[in-house]
Amino acid sequence: MIEIRPIQEHEIPEAKRVIFTVAFDVFHEADTLEESIARYLARGKLREMDDIQKNYFNNGGTFLVTCDENRIIGTGAIHYLEEDVCELKRLWLLTEYHGRGLGYRMMQELFAIARRHGYRSMRLQTDKVVQTRAISFYKRLGFYEIPRYEGDDPQDMAMEIVL
Repeated sequence: MIEIRPIQEHEIPEAKRVIFTVAFDVFHEADTLEESIARYLARGKLREMDDIQKNYFNNGGTFLVTCDENRIIGTGAIHYLEEDVCELKRLWLLTEYHGRGLGYRMMQELFAIARRHGYRSMRLQTDKVVQTRAISFYKRLGFYEIPRYEGDDPQDMAMEIVL
């Protein structure tokens, strides 16, 4: 049975592995998954997940996991960005679960939580070159492109949706 629920502290390593696994499939930055994980960790990727309570739950947001029989297969989170605006973070789903409506279900949960927190819009940033499938998904949900609000990577693009 598929379930979407808040992450528990002891599940953080498993959730990180899911994210690294999907990133490995998408970005192809290394020869092996383990090599890819080592590179991401060396660059400090996902460090904010080490204190999920502070960076998500106590920062105007949440961090959810999608589980199949208690196995984490996906993640999704929001946190405070600025007044009335939250940011979508860490939306990842194992490739073998794509096409089942699970990303849509996760986003509906995150939209509902964002509205309960009083947010009026949600933003995200993603890689416009590699993440074309994700961008199509976001557009189907109603996100539209806005100017980048963070960083200076020319491959990144920003999107927003009014809640």
